[in-house]
Amino acid sequence: MAEIRVKDLHFSYTPGVEVLRGINLVLSPGSVAIVGQNGAGKSTFVRLLNGLLRPTQGEVWVDDLSTASTTVASMARKVGLVFQNPTDQLFKSRVLDEVMFGPLNLGASQDEARQRAEAALARVGLTGAEARNPYDLGLAERKLVTIASVLAMDTPVVILDEPTIAQDVTGVRQIGDIVTWLQEQGRTVITITHDMDFVARYFQRVLVFQAGQVLADGTAEEIFSRPDLLRQAGLEPPPITVLGQRLGLARPPLTVEGFVARLRGPNGLAP
Repeated sequence: MAEIRVKDLHFSYTPGVEVLRGINLVLSPGSVAIVGQNGAGKSTFVRLLNGLLRPTQGEVWVDDLSTASTTVASMARKVGLVFQNPTDQLFKSRVLDEVMFGPLNLGASQDEARQRAEAALARVGLTGAEARNPYDLGLAERKLVTIASVLAMDTPVVILDEPTIAQDVTGVRQIGDIVTWLQEQGRTVITITHDMDFVARYFQRVLVFQAGQVLADGTAEEIFSRPDLLRQAGLEPPPITVLGQRLGLARPPLTVEGFVARLRGPNGLAP
């Protein structure tokens, strides 16, 4: 399993205009959500983790590989990235071929690639869609195809950029179950998202980005218990957390189930 080490990371698209400024992090196996307003540097940051972008200053290491001196193709064995827009990732005319492409590109045989693709499609609930054209599917299903494509590559690090876009309740739960499954396997799963309910329910660690820096780093409970911090970052906690705060709970609940459990507990809604 992989560990990511980020040291004094700076990045600029335009000389003199820094998008990321002095980020230092260690990302160990587990689930990490990166949150913040648009323009905070979140998507730029994850593209530096798999080598699509190279640091202007500083270093990014995935285990013993430096992204600055390793090809994107080699980094693909370590870090799988699901883009926010599936249109940017899909290019085959059959779903099965799309999901097989990654394993084949990493050297898997046809049989192994097919097995991994079929297993990944089953994981995202798309068994039976193998022969369909991805562009005949709806946006939510196309997103699931791209997730399956990365799962089939079996990388130790999986990055999901806005995975719940266009998903209904069932789709969000399915993607959350994938996050939990990856975490249980000892892999590093990272998401960029504006869906705070998704973060609260499925992620162990939350990084708050603002203006190209890490404003805060903690558990979901720690982050969502700080309304001052969230206001500074332009974020809103889950509605159930807001309700708990208005009721004066010292540890606001993160999920409806957590709220109900406290309501039914021996002390009711005692702080």
